[in-house]
Formats: sequence, structure tokens, C-alpha cells
Amino acid sequence: MSTKDYLEKDYYAVLGVPKTATADEIKKAYRKLARQYHPDTNQGDSVKEAKFKEISEANDILSDTKRRKEYDEARTLFGSGVGGQRPGGGGFPFDFGDLFGGTAGQQGGGSGGAGERLGDLFGGLFNRGGSSTGRTSSTTRPRRGQDIESEVTLTFTEAVEGSTVSLRLTSSAACKSCTGTGAKAGTTPRVCPTCEGTGAASRNLGNFAFSEPCRDCKGRGLIVDDPCPDCDGSGRAKSTRTIQARIPAGVGDGQRVKLKAKGAPGENGGPAGDLYIVTHVKAHAVFGRTGDNLTITVPVTFTEAALGAEIKVPILKGLPVTLRIPAGTPNGRTFRVRGRGVTRKDGTKGDLLASVEVLVPETLDEKSRDLLTEFSTATAGDDPRAELIQRARSE
Repeated sequence: MSTKDYLEKDYYAVLGVPKTATADEIKKAYRKLARQYHPDTNQGDSVKEAKFKEISEANDILSDTKRRKEYDEARTLFGSGVGGQRPGGGGFPFDFGDLFGGTAGQQGGGSGGAGERLGDLFGGLFNRGGSSTGRTSSTTRPRRGQDIESEVTLTFTEAVEGSTVSLRLTSSAACKSCTGTGAKAGTTPRVCPTCEGTGAASRNLGNFAFSEPCRDCKGRGLIVDDPCPDCDGSGRAKSTRTIQARIPAGVGDGQRVKLKAKGAPGENGGPAGDLYIVTHVKAHAVFGRTGDNLTITVPVTFTEAALGAEIKVPILKGLPVTLRIPAGTPNGRTFRVRGRGVTRKDGTKGDLLASVEVLVPETLDEKSRDLLTEFSTATAGDDPRAELIQRARSE
């Protein structure tokens, strides 16, 4: 992608969100569009495949807080027409290379520094005027691979306990036929004589030098006279691979899991991108979940609730546990079973919250009816609604 393309592309418009969109709004918009245009569901449709690449590119930038900030600042800076004076006013030439050529990259630190990412994004848009001799060629500079997003559906138990899943990933990688050179097997590309391999042509605009992608080599720094028939000289091809991805214990429905360096391969020895996996969790027939706690509704009889009892309660994995119900337990009361919930990041577990549901028999035999009638007569003096009625009248 050229610098001109980067600055002119409106990633917010691509995803159909405003510039003030939150991270959740961006994620929701991307997932909706990704399902609509994904190549797996639109095989053979080159238009939708191109659209999918466009929205993936937009999501790569806008879903990353730092890259989104750099993108916004870059477009603001470029559109403001800054040049000629240093910020704050000094009356001497201001060179954008101070921002994007060397200084920023040095301050960035490792491969993940902000300065390096700015250098990658701008691709040499700004540098000092004059000769480009001695600069690293854009074709030999290591580049980080693209981030990839995938989705996986887990059972309730897999999400709580963790699971290893197989994922089939499709991404861009170096063409195997030409090993990424873009040249037909048996031939090699030559250094572009116009830009001397830098991939950029410089124009002097007075107070600062403006650099743009070389028109002859289209920013690659190399000229391919005999292009590879498999990648048409681009040096890149679609690659499909299957990996085993470990989903950590305790993930929730809709959660985004990051697997570092599991994304698309880098270029020229650069690091691989990251893999982001959106998890979808199926509902369980018995258990629910609240944060790190599992929930369950346990039926008890009227006599168990009234007289107290020890009951068996199922857990997600393993044998049932014994729960002591005290006498006079009301309907809906919740009991806590320690350490039988969701596994946390530190290895500890949440709890199981068991709520009792007092069952009322739908039918009674004659003996049971007689006993309950006798019980009703013995407790006839206790009106559970008396206080309620009194309070209602006093209001």
C-alpha cells in the first residue's frame, strides 16, 4: 500500500462508523461486514474478496488503539498543510524527516515502537531533500506481518476449562514460486535506476523535501522484467494453513483472544502479525455464568426446605457435591459452593452459586392430602399476608 493510498483511505467510512466510534462499535461493524464479505462464503467473487481485504485493513488500524491514534494524527497533520516553520515558530526550515524519517524510529524502541510503525505506515513520505544514498531500501527493510482475525465456537465446558482448537487461516505470504522476489524462477529483479532502490522519488518544495513512491518501480525499489506467473510479479500470494490454537480457560461469549505472532508471516525477516480469535460460547442445559461464578437452579421439596436436608448438587466436571439446606429455607435462596466456578487467569477458580427452587406437587394422593390438611389446621393461626396487608393500608 502506497503512502498516497494510506493518507487518502478513510477507514471509518470503510467500516461505516463515525470517527468518534468506540472500540465496541468498530468491532461490531467489522464482524458484520466480515461475515458478509468473507471469501469462504463468497468463493469466486473477486469483488467481495477485495472488499473483505479492504475492511480487514481498516479493522487492523482502527481496532489497535495506538495505530488508530497514529492514523488520526497523521491524517490531521497531512491535511493541515504544516511546513516551512517548526512548531512553535522558529523561523527556520522544518523537515518532516525529523518526525518520520529517523528520530521517531529511534525513539520507538523495538519492533513494536510507535516510531517504527509510523515509518512503516508513511513508507518514506517525508525525508530530507537531496540524495537518498545510504538509506535502507524499502524492499529489504523487515516488515511485520498483518494481524488476522478468526472466530471459533466453543461448548460451555470448553470455554470454562480452556481448549485447544484447530483453525484454518488464510493470509498473504511470500510467493513460494519466486520466494517473494516477484521475478520468474531463474531470474532476479534489478535495482530501480530511478530511485536507486529506495522506492521513493524526492521533490524539493523549498523549505522541505516531499517524497512519494517511485513511479517506475511503484515504491518497491526493484524492477521485475520477467514477472512470476503465479503472483504476477507482486511477490505475495494467498497462503492457507491450519494451526492448533490454545484458548485459555475462562473466556466469555464474544471475547477477543490475542495470540501473539500467530498471524500473517512477516516480510524480509520481519516478525509475524498477531492472531485475534473471537469466541462464541454455546449455552449449557444446566449451568449459567455470572463473571467468574457458575450458576445453577436446584429443585428441593417442600419438606426439605421446611425441615432442612442434605442434597446433592452437580458441578460442571466431576462428582456432585453435598449441600446442607438449613430448616426454613425460603424459595430462591442462593448458596455458595467455593472453588467450583470458572478458572481465572491466575489459576484460582470462582464459585458455584446454587439457588433453591421449592417444588409444589401438582397432584396429591389421599394420604398426602390428609397430612397437609392436618398441617394446615395446626398452623391456621399464622397468616403470612397479615403484615403485607397492614403495610399496604398504612401507605
